Amino acid sequence: MLKVEGIETWYGAIQALKGISLDVKEGEIVALLGANGAGKSTTIMTITGMLKPAKGRIEFCGRDIAGMKAEGIAEAGIACVPEGRRIFPGLTVMDNLLLGATPRKRASRADIQKDLERVFGIFPVLEEFKERLGWQLSGGQLQMLAIGRGLMANSKILLLDEPSLGLAPVVVQEVFRVIKEINRAGTTILLVEQNARMALLIANRGFVLETGRVMLADTAANLLANEEMKAHYLGAHAHVKEARQRRRDKKAGA
Repeated sequence: MLKVEGIETWYGAIQALKGISLDVKEGEIVALLGANGAGKSTTIMTITGMLKPAKGRIEFCGRDIAGMKAEGIAEAGIACVPEGRRIFPGLTVMDNLLLGATPRKRASRADIQKDLERVFGIFPVLEEFKERLGWQLSGGQLQMLAIGRGLMANSKILLLDEPSLGLAPVVVQEVFRVIKEINRAGTTILLVEQNARMALLIANRGFVLETGRVMLADTAANLLANEEMKAHYLGAHAHVKEARQRRRDKKAGA
């Protein structure tokens, strides 16, 4: 569905992406992982037309979209839930959701209503709070609203940029459950996440970025078992320290 080949993106004199290549097949969840500054959000912004690549090709459903305007890419069927949610705090929940349907210029009222009902089915709290203003919602509710707004575009693929950022652990669990549910219902997902373990637990495959390059690419199961991933992204060093401490404690007790 989506193929990125050799993308190079610059911020002025600074090269942020250095030949990124990745692909997403229809029906998959693909995780894009890496530390801060690795190039994850820049990749999303390049795919969605917010940034223009200096080199490379971005193919969506067989069509080269590299260099297209963001509006055209949205209309082609790519929706994005950006980092930080970016909902409109002075608008109601309902108005924010309806703005998500803006790219669907030919959609009927019945189609929009059907998708509203779908969003409310996934996030019942949004229906309950549909007349509330954005600033009146909690962090978790804002993330639900941002994802719901993305779904209102009824796109072929949904790009999620750091959906767990700033959320309490119990809310993070719920957000990832919903992402999996949305995928099972038929939406292809490219998931950008710093929480590598959580992302890989629901993903089919993953790509790991480091300083603007793809350093690892494999199935989610293989990445979870990869020693380099464990050492740098999955917190395995903490488990090693704990095991060593347990051995020391056992010896001391003896």
